[in-house]
Parts: sequence; structure tokens; C-alpha cells
Amino acid sequence: MKELDLLKKDWKKNSDSFEQISEKEIYKMIHKKSSSIVKWILIISILEVLFWTISNYFSNVDADLKKMNHPEIILVMDILLYFNYIVIFVFIYFFYKNYKTITTTVSTKLLMRSILKTRKTVQYYVWYNLGMLVVSSILSFFIGYVYNPDMAIIREKLALNGKAMLFSIGALVLLVLVLFGIFWGIYRLLYGTLLRRLYANYKELKKIDF
Repeated sequence: MKELDLLKKDWKKNSDSFEQISEKEIYKMIHKKSSSIVKWILIISILEVLFWTISNYFSNVDADLKKMNHPEIILVMDILLYFNYIVIFVFIYFFYKNYKTITTTVSTKLLMRSILKTRKTVQYYVWYNLGMLVVSSILSFFIGYVYNPDMAIIREKLALNGKAMLFSIGALVLLVLVLFGIFWGIYRLLYGTLLRRLYANYKELKKIDF
């Protein structure tokens, strides 16, 4: 925001006859920065989908599910996968829609509303992904434990040892929390940085009295 601060200082030094011109310049700069930020949010979300799609393609999940010989489990996992893709693409559509709105708007109030709307959409997107991470992790561990034939010996041992069972559950909870923390940190770094810049633009718009 260095350019914006310099522009504002220059604006204060100028006479009243140049005030309106400076206001327009500040608005244009904020408008341009906001459009760029929302564009990067859209790009990152698309790259994220591509990354997980490619990772899933090269993983051995399908082979492991088929080895369990439970078609109903494969059906449940497929439904969950397709549901997740539908929700993600809906979010991406909203990101694109917000980007087009911010890019084409000429109204300060509409730009401010669009910024707040974009921030909420991204926050919902992040919390949805984190929630889906927890659900899918727990579901995967449960299916692997109950239905994977390679886990038969371990299941028998844990069934006979209550402390070992509690320890395993605790380790599972800890692992899920660690995964949650890692992805929360990644999302905070990627989207959080962009959202903080976007909100800074919003606060600057509030200071301009059109």
C-alpha cells in the first residue's frame, strides 16, 4: 500500500481544486488492487482443485478399496468425492462471479459490498475444506480399520487390549488435529494474506468521502 499512502499524502497537500482528481486516482488504485487480489483467489482455488485431482489420480486409494471387496464402500466414497467436487466448483463459480463484479463496478459502495462478500465466500470455502478434511480423514481411518483385511490381526489385538485401543484412538485424534493445523496454516498463508490485503482496501475506501 506504499503507492496509496504517497498518493494520500499528496492529496492532503493539494488545494481543494485538485481534491476530486486525487479521490478518483485513489479509487482507481484500490479498484485495480482489489481486482488483482480476487483474480489470484480464483487462480489459487483452480490450481488447488487441479492439484488434488492429479494427486488422487496417482494414489492407490481405488486399488485399496477394491481389495476390501465391499462395493457399498466404493459407492459411499464415490458419492462423497462427487459431492465435494460439486461444492468446490460452486465456490469457484462464486469466486469468478465476485471477480467479474469487482472488475466491472464503478460504484464505491458496490465495490465495498463486493469486497465483503468475497471475504465471506473465501472464509466459507476455507472452513468447508477444513471440515471436509476432518470428515474424510476420520471416514478413511474407520473404513481402513474395519474393512481392510490387512488390519485383521491388529483389530484382534486391539479388541483384547483396552489401553491399546484408547491409545490408538488418541493417536488418530492427534493425527487429525495435526492435519487440520497444517492445512489451516496453508490456507491462512495463501488466502489469509490475500483477504487481509482485500480488507485493507475496504478500510481505505471507507475513508474516502465521495
